[in-house]
Amino acid sequence: MEPHTLDILDRKLLHALQLDGRAPFSRIAEILGVSDQTIARRFRKLRTTAGLRVLGVTDERLLGRQTWIARLCCTPDVAEQLAKALARRSDISYIDLISGGTEVLCAMKPRSLRERDELLFDRLQRTPRVISVSAHCLLHSFYGGPGPRGWLEKTQALDPDQEAALCPARVDSTPTAVSLDEADEALIAVLRRDGRATFSELQSSTGQSESAVKRRLEHLLATGVLYFHVQHDSESLGHGVRAMLWLTVTPSAFDTVGQALAEHPEVRFAAATTGQANLVASVVNSSTGELYTYLSEKIGVLDGVQTVETALTLRRVKQLTYEPRR
Repeated sequence: MEPHTLDILDRKLLHALQLDGRAPFSRIAEILGVSDQTIARRFRKLRTTAGLRVLGVTDERLLGRQTWIARLCCTPDVAEQLAKALARRSDISYIDLISGGTEVLCAMKPRSLRERDELLFDRLQRTPRVISVSAHCLLHSFYGGPGPRGWLEKTQALDPDQEAALCPARVDSTPTAVSLDEADEALIAVLRRDGRATFSELQSSTGQSESAVKRRLEHLLATGVLYFHVQHDSESLGHGVRAMLWLTVTPSAFDTVGQALAEHPEVRFAAATTGQANLVASVVNSSTGELYTYLSEKIGVLDGVQTVETALTLRRVKQLTYEPRR
């Protein structure tokens, strides 16, 4: 399917959902000055044409868990097969094919040290035709991840008043560790598949009363352990070139470089990580020429950046949810 180009109302709807993934269509419509039916119709259209999904995501830090990025170098004949097999795992959230189809990059969120070690030291190491495995633990996020401050805010589709009207109550700026019980896990499992599931659907799927579901959902959002992510095709916003940047930065410049990256419109995600390349960023551009300009004029002038490795993303196999292509 050819990518669908979004108009200003589509972009406003995406931005609104980034701020409040469960906002009723009636509320979004009122703020944007259109009818409820128009917003509902646009939402349904974008699900088909731009891969729009609103998904519940947990902040792994608050659950005492680590997030890892693994780079799997393999022979070209096995890369896609390996990516699809990994995509079926619930502890792997993102998978890209990069580097000419000889590298699989994935984001891992193991629930325990045992799960981490089982995947990194056992399964992947014994996978045929995997040449090398490198794993990088995320140490600090500069941009992207928990909360309503996602990359869609950089599109500036909403004006300041519209943005303020949609922003949910702020989470405590000094969050503490959170423990989930079985009822919480059951609720989150449904929201991972559909962050906009109705209260009656949540009640039916979890076996809890509607009032209990509402209380638990409010608590999970208030603690910050649960937030909503808007999944969509980047091509629909005119960004046909995606790349991963692996930067080697002097430790004293970590914060300065990380904060600078966070302000770049091209950056969707940036974090400090373990490894020789100690800062990773995911960027989008409209063309390879624009990517070159970004690297030379914005990355190249940052003090403390010693080296940059650039790897183009050929295809995204998984983005939080996995739906095999037919």
